[in-house]
Amino acid sequence: MTILPELEAQILRYYHVEKWRTGTIAAQLGVHHGTVTRILAQAGLPKIGAPRRASAIDPYLPFIRETLEKFPTLTASRLYAMVKSRGYSGSPDHFRHLIAVHRPRPKAEAYLRLRTLPGEQAQVDWGHFGHLEIGRARRALMGFVMVLSWSRMIYLRFFLGAHMENFLRGHVGAFAAWGGVPRTLLYDNLKSAVLERQGQAIRFNPVLLSFAGHHRYEPRPVAVARGNEKGRVERAIRYIRDNFFAGRTFTGLDDLNAQAEAWMTGPAADRRCPEDTTLSVREAFALETKHLLTLPENPYPTDEQVAVKINKTPYARFDLNDYSVPHDYVQRTLTVVSSLQEVRILNGQEVLATHPRSFDKGLQIEIPAHIEALLEHKHQASQHRGTDRLAQAVPQSRDLLIQAADRGEPLGRITVALLHLLDRYGATELQVGIQEALQRGVPHPNAVRLALERRREARELPPPVEITLPRHVQDRDTPVQAHTLDSYDQITEASDDAD
Repeated sequence: MTILPELEAQILRYYHVEKWRTGTIAAQLGVHHGTVTRILAQAGLPKIGAPRRASAIDPYLPFIRETLEKFPTLTASRLYAMVKSRGYSGSPDHFRHLIAVHRPRPKAEAYLRLRTLPGEQAQVDWGHFGHLEIGRARRALMGFVMVLSWSRMIYLRFFLGAHMENFLRGHVGAFAAWGGVPRTLLYDNLKSAVLERQGQAIRFNPVLLSFAGHHRYEPRPVAVARGNEKGRVERAIRYIRDNFFAGRTFTGLDDLNAQAEAWMTGPAADRRCPEDTTLSVREAFALETKHLLTLPENPYPTDEQVAVKINKTPYARFDLNDYSVPHDYVQRTLTVVSSLQEVRILNGQEVLATHPRSFDKGLQIEIPAHIEALLEHKHQASQHRGTDRLAQAVPQSRDLLIQAADRGEPLGRITVALLHLLDRYGATELQVGIQEALQRGVPHPNAVRLALERRREARELPPPVEITLPRHVQDRDTPVQAHTLDSYDQITEASDDAD
């Protein structure tokens, strides 16, 4: 328990000046009597009042002090077992209070203030800022923060996850924003920087080493449990939480990053520079830029690249979603190369498909030509295609189809009917209609249609307009190829000769 200095001063004054007893002080100030005893013992002043009575723990105090001197963090329960085996008969609760008085207190460690030269060092770390709900996916919202140690210029960019590619993208963005590279980058012992550490033996992440070699800076991890060595980035993250992120509203990740960029170049750059209080961070940064290393001419690739096995269906699974590929490449291993905007699927050096990237979950992102080619190749896929479309739009339709199959209903006809209702009423209304039909125990399209009609009439809405023409009307416009009538003339001539 932390005791405020004002309370500690009151306890000492009441005991040594007013001559109050320990119990009286504890009762009047509303603290535990053990707390009062501990503060008096730590003060090192002789007690005033009746002489201290002998305690059952007194014979064991030399052993306790010697043990605690060797093992300062030894728990009271373990020490109680050791003392009890040597004959101590007191209770464990009382022993714990007594040990709190005799346990040696660690000395407060003093730190030197670290100073750096302009352009010499920057500090890097991640900050966790909750989660974003994107459709059915829940993504971690991570803030990449890099701070120049001399001017305290902050670079901030938010990503959906802290994996290695986003870590490198944050570096590239910071270097581009500053127009140069610091000579040394200080990292915490995160996996993106340090894979393994045994004392002073460090095994760096080889991807980070390659990135650092490309930009010609030195990656340097801080010592274990030495957060003070990267205090500038730690304070910057707290500053970001309090001054930028707290109470902020945004419509999405792009909007949040746009607001972060405006904040970095605005209020964050206008604050006073701690290294030279006569300058703002913006003015100090202008002096520091000429000391930064120049950027390399060729950019470092930061795209995600993974090998993906294509199963029987022509889709590549990547980051919780399925992306279509030509059906000729099923049962093969392809390469997915992805940026934050698009997903490319490659067979060697050949680009098979390019899709917009989705951060949702469970979607099928398709190129229509891929599906049309598959339908032409295999006509039986049409019914499964309708079922997939229905399940994607209305997930609860699966329950209706399962119950209908148990009753022996024709699934093909039910799928067609539900797709027709989907086109007329939309996915939201169809979901409600299916739920009502299942609650009534009637897994049939007619029950769904009646539920939708009742909802429409209750809201006094007009009937939905039929967008797709009926099949028999479409057949009227089907072009018919004209055939020659020479064969009929030959039959007529043969009949005349017979007569």
